[in-house]
Amino acid sequence: MPFQEILKQLLEEKNLSQQKLADILGVNQTTVSQWLMGNKKPSYDNILLIYEKFGITPNDLFGVTD
Repeated sequence: MPFQEILKQLLEEKNLSQQKLADILGVNQTTVSQWLMGNKKPSYDNILLIYEKFGITPNDLFGVTD
């Protein structure tokens, strides 16, 4: 599953809006929107924040399987 689909699923599971996720990560809503459209990927620091805040591993976030 592509990153943007995994992120959409995470937002749904946690009942978060794009704005709320942006606030949690300290980015703007446009950045989250770009991630969800597949136009951008989060920085390393944002990946770690998502991991820390939501307990999802970077591999899970990007759909990497063993």
